[in-house]
Amino acid sequence: MTRIGIILGSTRPGRNGEAVARWVYDIARQRGDAEYELVDLLDYKLPHLDEAIPPSMGQYANPHTLEWAAKIGSFDGFVIVTPEYNHSTSGALKNAIDFLFAEWNNKAVGFVSYGSVGGARAVEHLRLVAGELMMADVRAQVTLTLRTDFENFSTFTPGDYQREALGTVLDQTVTWSRALAPLRAS
Repeated sequence: MTRIGIILGSTRPGRNGEAVARWVYDIARQRGDAEYELVDLLDYKLPHLDEAIPPSMGQYANPHTLEWAAKIGSFDGFVIVTPEYNHSTSGALKNAIDFLFAEWNNKAVGFVSYGSVGGARAVEHLRLVAGELMMADVRAQVTLTLRTDFENFSTFTPGDYQREALGTVLDQTVTWSRALAPLRAS
């Protein structure tokens, strides 16, 4: 069974991302086309990148890196839930991505973003990072705006049309994850 990790990319207290990630997970796990798991960065306590050797060498030294690598390595693809901070993604998410290399390779990634303009600029940055990590980023994405998809900018109330958009992201992520399987096997 194809395994898709839904990564909650914010560690900020009071984060909107927790409700968004749970929404993604609740919808995804009803589908039956893959095994989905919610991965919360708060559960991994990654410090600012502290590995002396570049991740592309695959010589991880720290227990927190090894734990993170095992988790990310267990998936065939990802849906990343990202906020937009200052026209980019969160520092915590970028740091978590930068810890690893091979564990991301030849896997698909879809994006669900939120922010004042739907988090679109954060996703554009993440697409560049995904390319360097040899990930296939899918075309569809969900962009949630603080004005229309959150009540008082904090209570998540997505429109029904967002569910359809999420379905497309999940369809594409699962399809590409399966298509890339032969590359991961070699």
